[in-house]
Amino acid sequence: MKFFIIAIVVGASVLAFFIGKRKLRDRRLRRLAAMPFPDEWEKILEKNVGLYKYLPDTLKEQLHNDIKIFVNEKRFEGLGGLEMTDEIRVTIAAEASLLLLNRKNSDYPGLSSILVYPSAYVAKQNTAVGGGAYIEGRSVRLGESWQHGSVVLAWDYVRQGAVNPEDGHNVVLHEFAHQLDQEDGMSDGAPVLENRSGYAAWARILSMEYERLQSSIEHHKKRVMDDYGATSPAEFFAVATETFFEKPRQMKKKSPDLYAELRDFYKVDPVEWLQGKR
Repeated sequence: MKFFIIAIVVGASVLAFFIGKRKLRDRRLRRLAAMPFPDEWEKILEKNVGLYKYLPDTLKEQLHNDIKIFVNEKRFEGLGGLEMTDEIRVTIAAEASLLLLNRKNSDYPGLSSILVYPSAYVAKQNTAVGGGAYIEGRSVRLGESWQHGSVVLAWDYVRQGAVNPEDGHNVVLHEFAHQLDQEDGMSDGAPVLENRSGYAAWARILSMEYERLQSSIEHHKKRVMDDYGATSPAEFFAVATETFFEKPRQMKKKSPDLYAELRDFYKVDPVEWLQGKR
């Protein structure tokens, strides 16, 4: 009996701690929301983030608040001699926050830091060769998403991808799609969905489109998505996210079911943004 009483007291204390922490964060977020969006940041968005001009005013306002929260809560660190600036922070925060518009979860809870190199960087890579053996090597990378704690990005590719919103290549959208995918502890192309009933349709449609992309590559057919999406289900989801935001009309025409799944997941419809604008 004494054990259960102690357990209840401890459990109540832990719960109170997290509730208190949540209340403190909510108060901080309300203060941030009340602060005006800096004019300098607005100029950065207009200059660097090509998709920004297509957003309706309601989403722009929401994006402003999400950017303020992101910059306030996440730690940015320049690597390889890169000096961190507001341009880098705001550009990355804006692109990452595009994936959170209209969604209940307006955060990347497992993410604490964004590490930014000036350009493509070299990272260690272990390649499995069978029998539990690995070959150590190195690979040149533009970005990567760690399951716990960090996203790593190459700034010149971030800026290049953000400025051009129509080429289907955006390293920030790609790596932060991985962050969403990894929220359940696995990187498998199946992020946390709002309703459990949605997983069957998600698995069916994305599996079908994944195999279709692989077949298109094999038979040298024209395709909307980048070939890298055919390397794994996790990469398919990340590349599909890039395509959804940057080539929405082409995706909706070629893969309407996939477009609909991503539209329901991201709670936005980029095709609507573009009506009469491209």
